[in-house]
Amino acid sequence: MVIMARLMETIGGCWELFRLGMKTRWRLRGPYWRWRYETAFGADPARRPTKWSQWRSVIEYGRWVHRMRRRS
Repeated sequence: MVIMARLMETIGGCWELFRLGMKTRWRLRGPYWRWRYETAFGADPARRPTKWSQWRSVIEYGRWVHRMRRRS
């Protein structure tokens, strides 16, 4: 049951990330996404986490957004 719930949460999180991409018209190098990236991972490239850690953080953020939207 827990695995299925986690899977559904991940799918919902991916949907929320897709929605965010649509709202920003996929301008991934635009000011909003640059601000979001630097806020989440820092401005200093030497101190940023690995790409794998960044990817996991983005997915976790999507899961969090999904949970918050379900509660409201």
